[in-house]
Amino acid sequence: MSQGEQEQFYFSNAWKECRKAYFKKVGGLCEKCLAKGLVVPAEIVHHKIHLNAENINDPSITLNFDNLIAECRVHHGEEHGRPKRYHIAEDGSIETI
Repeated sequence: MSQGEQEQFYFSNAWKECRKAYFKKVGGLCEKCLAKGLVVPAEIVHHKIHLNAENINDPSITLNFDNLIAECRVHHGEEHGRPKRYHIAEDGSIETI
């Protein structure tokens, strides 16, 4: 999938509205942190099934709440194999590594 296709989708009104509605549905919190009892703001709505050239135009993948999860930057980085720059302390605060 080209960068242009990705940008076209992520800048679309459909995605912006979907993302906004999903954040509202989950209360704007990282779902993975919340499952651990931590209250951490989410920054990213992540697609569980990653978008690619075959599914970028399929709303049942791109705009389906069942395929979305709200994540903090740490958990989103883990999804994509990026090293952590900070971690979440036991009290729910974020500490720089």
